[in-house]
Amino acid sequence: MTQQAKQSSESPVPALFRAAADAWRIPDLRFRILFTLGILVIFRFFAHVPVPGVDREALAAAFDANPLLGFLDLFSGGALRNLSIAALGVYPYITASIILQILTPIIPNLRNLSQEGEGGRQAINRFTHYLTVPLAFLQGYGQLNLFASGFGGGGSAISGIGFGADSLNTITILLAMTAGTMLLVWMGELVTEKGIGNGISLIIFAGIVSTLPQVVGQLWLLRDQMFQVGMLIFIAIAIVYLIVYFAEAQRKIPVQYGRSVFRGGQMYRQSGATHIPLRVNAAGMIPLIFSFSILILPSVVASYFNDGSGGFISTVANFFQNSFGPTSTIYWIAVFLLVVIFTFFYTLVVHNQQNLAENLQKNGGFVPGIRPGPPTKLYLMRVVLRITWGGALFLGFIAILPYLAQLVTNLPNATTILQSTSLLIMVGVALDTMRQLESQLLMRNYEGFVR
Repeated sequence: MTQQAKQSSESPVPALFRAAADAWRIPDLRFRILFTLGILVIFRFFAHVPVPGVDREALAAAFDANPLLGFLDLFSGGALRNLSIAALGVYPYITASIILQILTPIIPNLRNLSQEGEGGRQAINRFTHYLTVPLAFLQGYGQLNLFASGFGGGGSAISGIGFGADSLNTITILLAMTAGTMLLVWMGELVTEKGIGNGISLIIFAGIVSTLPQVVGQLWLLRDQMFQVGMLIFIAIAIVYLIVYFAEAQRKIPVQYGRSVFRGGQMYRQSGATHIPLRVNAAGMIPLIFSFSILILPSVVASYFNDGSGGFISTVANFFQNSFGPTSTIYWIAVFLLVVIFTFFYTLVVHNQQNLAENLQKNGGFVPGIRPGPPTKLYLMRVVLRITWGGALFLGFIAILPYLAQLVTNLPNATTILQSTSLLIMVGVALDTMRQLESQLLMRNYEGFVR
């Protein structure tokens, strides 16, 4: 029996450990793994360095009273809970990336840059960095005002915020928080270049993983309700399975090449058949970010006007706080609808930027039975719209699953313990990192993790 046959007959669990051992024995892969882990450790250090003037007790009370803050904390990698110099996390960079991705097909100069290859992509990435700085300032000032106003009824979590007598203190803190964001972006790009996986995603991943001990502690406090806890764990496992299933689901469009192409002064003959993989969930986690960010805004704005006086403005503000909070049915219905809408919107934006039909025609490819050019573009658009229904309904279901889990298990804090957005990010980043490590192993004739 050959060595390959022996490996195929073994169980996948020993193969996983064997692949990990193989990766560790290769010097350059070992360096990449250690470099990635080292950057993440440094990030966790920055996540625990608070800005000046933080009241820890009031900050903890604000998080206990407002589950919405947990969502903002998610994209800071857990740093917002400490109101650290890295409290903004990489969220301003993600926002800037999304804005430029949406503007690229609208603004002609950006559209031309996106079609100029690697140089154009670097220019757009540079613009993304430029846009991140003002977004970080605005988001940082909003967060400081939020905690200074006593959001959540726990008292002011930070003092000395404003552009009057306290302007120097405020600007200093904002500069520190903005610098923290840019430092995390730089560290993430270093991981992407010299480590394993996507650095920005891994920073968010590390922040989510750091909250797992707290989740375990919350489950332990509910040990007198073991049946409900068991149901919650089962739902979490089912979510992970669904995320993996839809992450790998795709519609393969057959493509054939049958003519010569002139490139670089030489004639190349292309022939044979291949396919275009159209993912069912091409939008990833972006629709959830859009939806939760929009629905957080009414509650946050209303908190500034709800002074408990019982007046008209206070009553209206109290209505918005109650209606657009995670305990409201209206909130979760709105989440589902927005996620579905944004899934279609973002998927179509990305699909139009890819110009699949035009690129196929340039390279001499065609879909069997479909004429090249506009008919192929129309055909691909119809397919994308059909399969996106599956991805949109899946993401909408994943988004509201914590609320459904709370109804089923009757656990009051189920929405904070089970965060499907966190699971979606964790599973997606883990799969992407495993694929990259597997490709490194396969280049050296080793078996990978994903079988």
